[in-house]
Amino acid sequence: MAKRRKRGDGSIHLRKDGRWEGRYVVGYNEKGLPVTKNVLAKTKTECTAKLKQLRDGIQAPAPDQPKPSILLGDWLDLWYQRHKKPNLRPNTQMSYEQRIYQHIIPTLGSTQLNKLTTADIQKFYADLKQGGRLLRAELYGEGLSDQTVRGIHTTLHAALDKAVTEKLIFRNPADGCRLPSAKAREMQVLTPEEIQRLLIQAKEDGCYELLLLELSTGLRRGEICALQWDDLNFKTGALRVGRQVHRVKGELVISQPKTKSSMRSVILPSPVLNVLKEYKKTVTSRWMFPSPVSEDSPRDPTAVRKRLRTILERAQCKHVRFHDLRHTFATASLEHGMDIKTLSTIIGHVSSSTTLNIYAHVTDEMRRTAAAKIDQGIGKAEPQAEIETTPRKPAPSAFQPRKGQRRKSGTGCISQINDHLWEGRYSPIWPDGKKHPRNVYAKTYEECEEKLTELITQMKAEIATEKERLKNEGKAS
Repeated sequence: MAKRRKRGDGSIHLRKDGRWEGRYVVGYNEKGLPVTKNVLAKTKTECTAKLKQLRDGIQAPAPDQPKPSILLGDWLDLWYQRHKKPNLRPNTQMSYEQRIYQHIIPTLGSTQLNKLTTADIQKFYADLKQGGRLLRAELYGEGLSDQTVRGIHTTLHAALDKAVTEKLIFRNPADGCRLPSAKAREMQVLTPEEIQRLLIQAKEDGCYELLLLELSTGLRRGEICALQWDDLNFKTGALRVGRQVHRVKGELVISQPKTKSSMRSVILPSPVLNVLKEYKKTVTSRWMFPSPVSEDSPRDPTAVRKRLRTILERAQCKHVRFHDLRHTFATASLEHGMDIKTLSTIIGHVSSSTTLNIYAHVTDEMRRTAAAKIDQGIGKAEPQAEIETTPRKPAPSAFQPRKGQRRKSGTGCISQINDHLWEGRYSPIWPDGKKHPRNVYAKTYEECEEKLTELITQMKAEIATEKERLKNEGKAS
């Protein structure tokens, strides 16, 4: 392990051009920002000697002399823009910016850095817990969650640690703060009956394939929205997860998953694979779940969250997050005998210990069940009625889906012209980027629906042919 330099000795690093560079803070400007000087050398030993010569030639301030202070808001902005932002992913940048520019700076930003106290920060955290929520307070309450407050503390503490390193302050005032407990957000899972109702209603609302795939794989919301048909091998059933979609500053961004473990392959059950084979016949986009607005774009994760909320309400299920469908999959997998290592690989956790920590309640129940089985097998004990050793298959649900007022996306629209005439219209976006609607007419609603279905199939085939033609022309040119 490389030996760390003492604080105040300056820093040394190897440049891309092969030379060694040493840096030392020689003072501070009128705003309190550090001013540095550097030395260059061909070897590290030579650079160390030059840096020592530079350091010895500078009159160091007395150790008890405070540095000219700057405002906390100015320092946070400088620290984030110069030291953190260049190394962060777009969605992580958004998290940092929300913490810094929406929470910390508006409250503490006008405080001088060397006058910021532990009491100031502690009161700030308490206020966040009481009334710090800026969006959807009507749904989640006025205060921020414990996890969000701890995230804000992590960012503020790191910025103040850097200020200590730069000798802007002598100690980090965030060190002595008491934080909310690190308990995880309460997990909710759907019961087998609720899963059935959810999927029945999803068929009616045009979201069946997406939710069925989610309940069968436990993918993250951004991962399932970013799936393309090329990611699925229909012969082997292997589904490759290699990208995610998320919204950054109003724009959809496609990126690689955050960790290597998230780059994975999942084997789909045969029933799910058969459903996706039939579903593929109705999709002309390269995206498995394209946006209803444009087939060249993936579905917006925010729109998926809102659609799930509507389906849950109509299916008379308890309100859960999309991420809780992931928990539902994982819980069901463990209850049906899947081992922790396999589950950890499927859902893309960094390690099995992460999976164990999240689903400890399930594994505790599995241990009790295993103990009961051992007792029955070795001790010849009588089976206990309260201990279920195998999950029972739920009875088919008698739930009837609620009919939505709007037709499903991609099925056109039907309107009544008069007592004896119905009109059906389909208006897809063609490869030229424009809508080219076509109509059909019939004497009854049922006949019009049948004609419209035939029209949609015909137009989708024409659109696919046109896309292929344009693709070939592009290759030829």
